[in-house]
Amino acid sequence: MTSGVMSDGSTSRAKIAAQRIAELARAVAPGSRLGTKTELRELCGVSVGTFNEALRVAQARGHVVVRPGPGGGLFAAEQSPMVRLGNSVLALDSDAASVADAVRIRDALDPLLIMDAAWHSSPVDIERYREQVVAMADAVRGLDPDAFLRANWRLHELLAEVNPSAMLRSIYRGLLGIIQEHTLAVLPVEELPLVEVMAERYRIHADLVEAIADRRMEQVERLAREHSVKAGGVKTPGSK
Repeated sequence: MTSGVMSDGSTSRAKIAAQRIAELARAVAPGSRLGTKTELRELCGVSVGTFNEALRVAQARGHVVVRPGPGGGLFAAEQSPMVRLGNSVLALDSDAASVADAVRIRDALDPLLIMDAAWHSSPVDIERYREQVVAMADAVRGLDPDAFLRANWRLHELLAEVNPSAMLRSIYRGLLGIIQEHTLAVLPVEELPLVEVMAERYRIHADLVEAIADRRMEQVERLAREHSVKAGGVKTPGSK
């Protein structure tokens, strides 16, 4: 195995170990100590390198936090239901840490992208946005998170297309590409009301598109902030 590159077998073991860590975190109250890295690695029955990769995935998905020093170790992450859904709903491949960074940066750019879209969208652009909003509504009714995420991504791609800044368009599309490339699937989260969260995200996007259409700039700005707060994500994989 080449240094720094995990084999397929090691990657599979890392995914299984990451799932095991996530299960342990979900089984206890947020903030609970799960154990030391050594204890968790032995519990998972994997090598140091494989466990480190699994830990990166678990951290990127927001399942655990690592605290150094005496009394430190792995702890179940404290998250709101919205953030938990945003992180857990995306099944990511082994590059989950990169996806987490991409989602975080994308979310930071969203308000700028949205405000620019309010100034630069044509009637034709608005209709294209509305088509994706309709697709999101259909996905909510059909409880189809995969279709919902695809429509969400497409809407954001369209918002980026109208941006007058070639640099911002390029950066934003690159971030979306990373997120899409490494997202394997969208999974339901049993302990959370997935349909309610999808419906809430649909409402925000629907209201946002109509505010953009009417150039109600104060409402666009308010909804852009609300959108960024509730995107949660792997900040998501997944989001998304």
